[in-house]
Amino acid sequence: MNENVAKPNRILSIDVLRGFDMLLIIFADRFFIGLNQGAGTPFTEFLAEQFDHPEWFGSTFYDIIMPLFLFVVGAVIPFSLSKRMQASTSMTSIYRKLIKRFIILFILGWIVQGNLLALDAGQFHIFSNTLQAIAVGYFFSCIAYIHLKRKWLYFTFAACLIIYALLLTIPHVPDVGKSVLLPNRNFALYVDHLVFGKFDDGLQYTWLLTGFGFTATTLSGVFAGELIKSNLPRKKITSYLFVAGLLGIALGLIWGIWHPIIKKIWTSSFVLASSGVCYLLLAFFYWIIDVQGKTKWSFPLKVIGMNAITAYVLSHVINFAKIADFLLFGLEQYTGAYYGMITTTGGFGILYLLLWYMYKNNTFIKV
Repeated sequence: MNENVAKPNRILSIDVLRGFDMLLIIFADRFFIGLNQGAGTPFTEFLAEQFDHPEWFGSTFYDIIMPLFLFVVGAVIPFSLSKRMQASTSMTSIYRKLIKRFIILFILGWIVQGNLLALDAGQFHIFSNTLQAIAVGYFFSCIAYIHLKRKWLYFTFAACLIIYALLLTIPHVPDVGKSVLLPNRNFALYVDHLVFGKFDDGLQYTWLLTGFGFTATTLSGVFAGELIKSNLPRKKITSYLFVAGLLGIALGLIWGIWHPIIKKIWTSSFVLASSGVCYLLLAFFYWIIDVQGKTKWSFPLKVIGMNAITAYVLSHVINFAKIADFLLFGLEQYTGAYYGMITTTGGFGILYLLLWYMYKNNTFIKV
């Protein structure tokens, strides 16, 4: 492959990686849980545990899904924003687009997990969903990308990590004492309860101050996107992505000795370690697809990735497994404990057919 070929405005490996992430969200977790319910072996139990969040400290494979979503959003920013800026689009128009996207993502987050459709104020949560985390990370990363030079983007990334780490360890929490990285004893959760009041999600997850971490994760994707968009040879880009991944994991683990990796409050060490994994995944997909040119296998993931938010929202609002149950109920007598895995697979098949139909008709719902 000619290393000097101009890079397209749309990088296939990023779309496929987004589809891979969505596959984990809308299918893999329930599939492996259903498989374990049927098989009940130590191996299937291990797989099921990898698709569940840890109680507090540490991490499982499932914990990479949300950071990867933010990371991929960040990776697209250098392509989408620079295109608008080069087209002499007015700053007012760009900000109007950013604010519109921020609002739409927040509303979709309310629909998916904020219980907006319950039409009950007692069940409503202001900030409680991945899409809303993306809205925050995307908005502030875009502002930084528009107004700051590259070195200041790195400074902003580091500042987000340091400021948030200090906010989690220095302030005093009323009726608790000094903030510590434990459930219900950290300053970030206290701020959420204080600001959102009865509309807080009521869980151990934190959201408002965690915006520093969401922004840092998205910025890590911006750096990857800038690297891919550069004029460097593609093999060298792959190497840099791989090295950045290893470095991120190493720094996250080292910082984690004093500032533990905790996904629920998105600690700075978690940002570094998870971003490192995201870089490794992108390096792998970029190497296979954009360097080696092996693309045929990736078509199903591309179909999902091109309508990722549609897939995410539909999978959370509509119970496709239940729809599959109406069609496949006759199999229950033959599959026994594996029937849950069957309906999960069938439900995913229905959703995929819908996404495939949209793809074939060039119907891409963008926010």
